[in-house]
Parts: sequence; C-alpha cells; structure tokens
Amino acid sequence: MPSLSPTMTEGNIARWLKKEGDKIAPGEVLCEVETDKATVEMECMEEGYLAKILRGDGSSGIKVGEIIAITVEEEEDVAKFKDYQPSTSDSAPAPETSPAPSPPKEEIAETPATSPEPKISTPSALPSAGNRIFASPLARKLAEDHNVPLSNIKGTGPDGRIVKADVEGYLASRGKEVPPAPKTAATATATLDYTDIPHTQIRKVTASRLLQSKQTIPHYYLTVDTCVDKLMELRSQLNALQEGSGGKRISVNDLVIKAAALALRKVPQCNSSWTNDYIRQYHNVNINVAVQTDNGLYVPIIRDADKKGLSKISEEVKHLAQKAKENSLKPEDYEGGTFTVSNLGGPFGIKQFCAIINPPQSGILAVGSAEKRVIPGGGPDQYNFASFMSVTLSCDHRVIDGAIGAEWLKAFKGYIENPETMLL
Repeated sequence: MPSLSPTMTEGNIARWLKKEGDKIAPGEVLCEVETDKATVEMECMEEGYLAKILRGDGSSGIKVGEIIAITVEEEEDVAKFKDYQPSTSDSAPAPETSPAPSPPKEEIAETPATSPEPKISTPSALPSAGNRIFASPLARKLAEDHNVPLSNIKGTGPDGRIVKADVEGYLASRGKEVPPAPKTAATATATLDYTDIPHTQIRKVTASRLLQSKQTIPHYYLTVDTCVDKLMELRSQLNALQEGSGGKRISVNDLVIKAAALALRKVPQCNSSWTNDYIRQYHNVNINVAVQTDNGLYVPIIRDADKKGLSKISEEVKHLAQKAKENSLKPEDYEGGTFTVSNLGGPFGIKQFCAIINPPQSGILAVGSAEKRVIPGGGPDQYNFASFMSVTLSCDHRVIDGAIGAEWLKAFKGYIENPETMLL
C-alpha cells in the first residue's frame, strides 16, 4: 500500500481494475484506493503481470507499506502464486491466549471473598440498648419498601445507627437491586433497532482532524451582518451576460469566495498558519470550499482565487463539487489551501453558525442565509426593506488577534456591500 497523500497512514481498496493474470504496464491503473482525502487511482510502476491479489475489493484499514498484491516479470510465474497465502507470523502471539481458563480460577477465588458479606451485614445482635433499633427515617422507609427487618441489618452510623447505605448494602448482598430504574433502562436499550455504518477513510480522518482542531486551536468567533442588495443586483446583471454568452451562472457563493480572497489579500495576517517556531504568511490565496457528499465532507480548492474572475471561479467550483460527489478528487484538487469558506445558508437556509477551523489554516468563514429585514428610513415614521446575510469568522487566536479578525471582516463586508469594487 503506497502513501498517496502526505497525511495518509492507511487506506481501503475501493476496487481492482486489473485481474489476476492480467498483463500490466507502467502508467496503467491497478486499483482505486480510498485515502484519508479522496479515492485515488494507484498506477503500475513496472511492466509485468498481476500474479496474486492479497487484499481484494472492499478491504479496509490497510497500513501504508502493507503488501496488497504480488506482481511478476514473466507470465509463466503467475501460476506459482495461485495458492499463495501471506505469512501468518502475525498469529504467533495467539498461544498467549491459551491461559484463558484462568478467569474461572479468579472467580472461584473471589466467590468466598464475597460470601462473608451477608454474614457480616446480618448479625442477630441488636445495634442498640434494649429492644429499640435506631435507624434514620430514610433507612426505615427503604427497609419497609423491601420487607427487610431492621434487626437483620448492622448499622454503621453514629452509635450503631442504621443509615440508608446499610440497607442498600444489605439488599445488594442478597442479590437485589435497590434502584429499579437501571432494569427498565437496560430493558429499553435491548429493544433499540439500529444499523452500524462502517467509517469511511475520509470520515475517520475528518473526525480526527476536527477533534485535533477543537482541542489544540484556541477558537474565537466574530459575526457581522452584510447587506446583499447590491450584490444580488450585480449577480443578476452578470448572469444575464453569462447566459447570453453561453457561460455558467454565477452563484452568491462564487461572489463570497471572491470577496473572501480579496479581503485576505488586503489583510494578509489572516492568510497564515501557526507553527511552534514562527507564523507562516502565505503569498498565494487558495480558498478551500466545503462540499458535503454521501461519503463525507470534502474541501476542494480554488487556487489564486484573488486573481481569478467570477466566471472562472464559478466554473471551477462546479467542476470540483461534481468531482467530490463522484469521489474522484486528486490530491492537487484539495491540498495547499490557506483559508476555507463553508456555506450552509444558500443550500440549507441556516441563518448563522460557527465553523471549526481546518488545520493548519487559521481561519474559516461560515456563511448563513440572506433574509429581508425592516430598517429605519429617512424620517421618524419611515422605513425600508433590505436583505442581510450573516457571516461568522472563526479565528485561531494564536495567529489572528481580535482587531485583525475584525479588520478582515470589515474588508469582506466592504466587498459584499459594494460588489463593483471586486471588479476593479
């Protein structure tokens, strides 16, 4: 199993495109491997024949460097590996499991240790002077509910007084459960109907990276409302031109990506990453765009988004989103991003949310939906309507100070509310 991405430690075999016995040549695709980023084609490096496939379609959790197949140079050598089985050296530790019968011995040894407890907790001697038994009200009530004579219980409270814990200990020693609630809970869980869905490689890595992000990056969040009336008007004009020339329609998200890229060029401190020795400030503005698919979350990249026109950004976003849904992204399609945009407003109508930073980046913009609001007019009894879109910037406080994050949002808002400046 080769390492097909910089962060890959293991992979899954999606499917083999060659069969055992097939002739192979350099550059031909042997199989599709599901890495931590995407499904990647594994190409043949040498000419020969595929003699034996050791890890077939659907094999998962294969470590980098593990043997998945055997190739030979001569066709007559293929037959030699027909019945070949990989080494079973990994099964050597199995005999260590033979002492399994020892647990019964431990159980036998433990049983006498627990048996004296009832004897200790049920003395015939009364814990008080005369025939009176001292017990707390709660202990008496608990004993009555379980029909237990107080004379059978030894008190451990002051002057031998029986307390609640003594009754519970006595009931436990007799194999009774004091609180009945756990029984009903256990019964309820036994009736649950569910399906276990295996983790895909990308979902496992995404989960690991997001957990690492929240545990190691000091997040803080800045939210601002942006008026998008002019943006929507400009978009309508541009789409009329696009349709007339046979181009693809421009979405609000395309305009957001362009505005974010230009704001990063204006406030380059937000286009940076943290390391233990220095802050790395990038000269390229590469925007990752979050795309949700059936296989998990992908973040394909728009390179040098600050230098590209809106029609080019629109074309690339649609192309990469389609590749993500087809699970056919290449490493160059998602590696090297410096900032991420996540939009749940347009597709899902989410008003506002806080996104988790995609390490090693130091910022991610969460875009909400646009909504019409009433705003004050020129006079005391006058009002107008305007559409506003909420956006939230998640920042790594080690890299982006609060004032810097606010400065970036100010620049972003300026481009959104005066979109013609993006075209200059």
